[in-house]
Formats: sequence, structure tokens, C-alpha cells
Amino acid sequence: MLCENQNTGGPAGQPAAARAPQGEATTMANTAANGEVRTYDMVVVGAGFGGLYQMQRALEEGLSVVGFEAGKDVGGTWYWNRYPGARCDIPSLLYSYTWSDELRDSWRWSEKYATQPEILDYARHVAERFDLKPHFQFETRVSSAVYDEDAAEWSIETDTGEQVRARFCVMATGCLSVPKAPDIEGAASFKGKTYVTGQWPHEKISFEGLRVAVIGTGSSAIQSLPLIAAEAKAVTVFQRTPNYSLPAFNREITTEERTAFEAFYPGYKQALQAGASPLPIPPIGYKPTEEELVASIQNMWNGDGLISLVQIPNLMRDAETNARAGDYVREQVKAIVKDPETADALTPRDFPIGAKRACVDTDYFETFNKAHVTLVDLRKTPIEAITPTGVRTTAKAFEADVIVYALGFDAMTGALNNIDIRGRDGRALKDAWSEGPKTYLGVAVAGFPNLFLVTGPGSPSVLTNMMTAIEQHVDWITDAVSYLGERQIGAIEAKPDAQEAWVAHVNAEADKTLFPQAASWYLGANVPGKPRVFMPYIGEGYKGRCDKVAAAGYEGFALTRRGEAA
Repeated sequence: MLCENQNTGGPAGQPAAARAPQGEATTMANTAANGEVRTYDMVVVGAGFGGLYQMQRALEEGLSVVGFEAGKDVGGTWYWNRYPGARCDIPSLLYSYTWSDELRDSWRWSEKYATQPEILDYARHVAERFDLKPHFQFETRVSSAVYDEDAAEWSIETDTGEQVRARFCVMATGCLSVPKAPDIEGAASFKGKTYVTGQWPHEKISFEGLRVAVIGTGSSAIQSLPLIAAEAKAVTVFQRTPNYSLPAFNREITTEERTAFEAFYPGYKQALQAGASPLPIPPIGYKPTEEELVASIQNMWNGDGLISLVQIPNLMRDAETNARAGDYVREQVKAIVKDPETADALTPRDFPIGAKRACVDTDYFETFNKAHVTLVDLRKTPIEAITPTGVRTTAKAFEADVIVYALGFDAMTGALNNIDIRGRDGRALKDAWSEGPKTYLGVAVAGFPNLFLVTGPGSPSVLTNMMTAIEQHVDWITDAVSYLGERQIGAIEAKPDAQEAWVAHVNAEADKTLFPQAASWYLGANVPGKPRVFMPYIGEGYKGRCDKVAAAGYEGFALTRRGEAA
């Protein structure tokens, strides 16, 4: 339920005189020329979909707020990921905000799976329609956020040396926003062009007549390869681990589909608000008939992508069912890829289907049937080094004019660890998370008062529709801030015992599934030295748990007034 509180005196009943007036965030974010450090009710870090909605809710509540964004524009992940073929991997009609009927009525997706340019246009449309851009300062990275216990405020410093202070700091930094940099010996020696999929240039890149090396076969490589191969003279794909990928069968959205979705939407939104699944997903433990199970497995090849996976009964909880689903995908790969050796190398066998995020593609496997596309199996012949002229494996050297690095992300914690965040007693978040991220509900961290995470580790986030996960978190955060303001409370902080209990619960729920059986980015396994902890929450009833905590006066949180000890 959205708060109706319109208190303009600050979330803790403090006088508004020290705050920056609404609507002046861009110009007033800078430290004043006379050295004055301006104070706000809230700082929002990031202008992706999480940051945009948090900004909207904060303004609705009458808070003074400023946002910082490293990019030149809104969009977050969709601002940076501009590689060829970048698309959403769930249907566009679902990858949309639900908080505004006005917004929904003013936007029409063109395709079943929207492209990056269209998703970025949607983010811009949202920002412009609700006049959110003036409240963000762009091309500005937050370098540190330090909690001042005496003032019960966060001191925020940017890479330009600017400083602001705020009662609340909301990290809307995204789950997949820090691409892994090439860490291969000799990478700096390459004389040709290099591109990282997560930091793609804004201008169009032509591969016409060029020899291209693609390193990695995660989602960005799977989406981009067919388009790169359509232009390039030759493409060599270097694969360490084959991935499960399902066909998108992308197409324009028809009038009939729009009409059907409009009829479905009221029930969809009602289910989200109730914390229930808005899609027909079998309950845990449901025992399908053989015919139902076969049909649900075959449904993976109908174009519904990731949605088809969650509709297979007990896919991630029953090894036999999972094996049958994996076998079906393996059969499809074998049927599509003509060369038996290549098909075998592209066939995933080492982990359960779904334990790593499955990909959704357009003609990925078919691309390997082209004579100028070669697959190198790094399990057999690992990369030794990048050379000035290409890539050298233990078997041979491959010449290249361009190298595309599709190495994935430092997921869920990378962006937060890139900021020097310090809570009580100056303790760094990096140190608090040295054994893996620990949060309460995925939204707060013990020892870091008035710091909120949008879709942080310990929440469902990347295992759900990110748009609806963002809305749920932002609404919860905003309601909590309003609750404090109405009661003259200065700070909210997760209690250590509640946090430990939540972390244990997250781990216990993960252990009931097949997810931990894959060395995935869900576990941080793709980043050398990163603690292996299953970061998303896979249990049931998450929204209901959060709502129950709030209804009980924020059970598991310490609420303190200024000057009180936690």
C-alpha cells in the first residue's frame, strides 16, 4: 500500500530550511561556491529503472532528493549495454512499470522482446513524462558514502569532489552494472580494436570484412553473435562453458496480443500487489501427469523463453525432471547444429538447466552452421594469452582484427563494492561482506543505518521480473521513510540477529533447490576471489514477509531517535 503522507518537514520531522528545494537537484547537487555542503532528505545513486522509480516516489512524498548517475542519461543497464542484439529476455509487455496507468496508456512496445534502444527510449519516456531528469546529476560517480553517527546523516562524495549530505541513502546501482574487465594475459598488447559488451560504444560499430574473436558465451555473446556474424568476414567464438539457450521467436506484437494483455492486466496487477505469482506457475510439490510434464518441457521451444522454464513443475527442485528438460534442449541443439563436433561442444551438460540464468536467442545455434563461424572449446584448448594479432590457445594462434569480450558481470555486489561505503564506527561495507553479502530482506545491512538497497543480495531480484521487484522494494523503502517521518524517528537499521536469521533462511531455501549445483554468477563464481554465496532469494512469499515486517513496526529493525544509541 502506498503511503499518503505528504509531510514536507523531512522524514524525521526536521525543519525543511536546511534542505535543497524540490526541483533544483541538478544545480544544487554541487557543493556551493562558498564551501557549503547542501543537505537533502535522500540521495539516490543510479538512474536506471530502480533509481527513476525511487526518485518519483521520493518526490511524491515531498522529500528533498538528489540523484547521481555515472552515465550521460537515464537507463542504467540499458544505457551501457548497447551491443548488437541486446534485448530483454522476458516479454516486453511484462517488462514495464505497473505504478502508473497514465504511463502504461502512453507507451506501446513494438516487439515481443524489446531491443535495447526501445527499452532505453522507455526509460527516457518515463523520465521526461514525470520530469525526473532535473533531479539527477549525470556523468557523476559516487566515490564514497560515509555515515555520520552524531548527525545521523550520510556524507556523499563524488568523483568530481562534490559533497552532499542526506538522511537516507538509496543504492539503486543495479544487479548487472559492473562488467568484468578482460583479465587474460596479454590483453593490453592487442593491436586491433577491443570491445566489452557491457560497455559498448554509443556509435555504430561495423564488422564488415573483419576477423572477429568473441570471448565468452553468456547472454551478451549469444545475443550479439548472430548479428556480428552477419557482417564479419570470419568469427571465432571462444567458449569455456556452453549455456542453455531457448529460442525467442521474436516478432511484432499484434493487436490481438495487446487486447488479450489488456484483459489479463487487471488480474496481473492485483496478483502482484498481493504478492502472488501473476503467471500460471505450478506450486512447489505439484505432481504433473506424464502428459503435462512432457508438454511443459516441449513448451520451452515455443518462444516464451524464461517464462516457459518456471512453468515446468519442480524444475529446480527435482533432479529427474531437470534432467529431462535438459535432455530436451540437448536434443534441439543436436538437431540444429550440423557439425557433430561443434554440436557436442555447444551442448551444456555440467549443470542443471536453470541453475545458471538461461539465455533467450535468435538464431544463435544456427549461426554455427555458417562456414565463416568457428567454435573453439576452451575446455580442451584453453587460452594461453592475447597476442598483438589475436588469441593464442594451447593448440594454435587465431588471428583477429577485433576482439569482443563477453565476460559477464560482477553481479549484485560489484557496483556497491566499487563505492567506499562506511557505516557505524567507520566499518566498510566491503569488510562487512568479506565472507559474502549479508542483508536483512535484501534491502538493509546491519551497521549501516538509513542505507537502503534496491533489489540487493538476499532478495529475489534477478530470479524474478526485475521491474516488479524494483517496484516492490522502492515502495517498501518509501513507506519505511514515511513511517519514520510520521513518528519523529531518526534512523532505521537492521538488527544483527535478524540479519543473520535472514541470511540463514536465504541459504536454507537455496539448498532445497538445484541452483547451488552450478558455478554461476548467482554464486559469484565467475569472479576470481569472490566469496561463493548464493545471493538471490529463492523462497516463497517474499513480498508477504516484507509486508509483515513493516506491519509489525519494522520487526527486526532498530528504530532510533537522534542522539540515541542503536
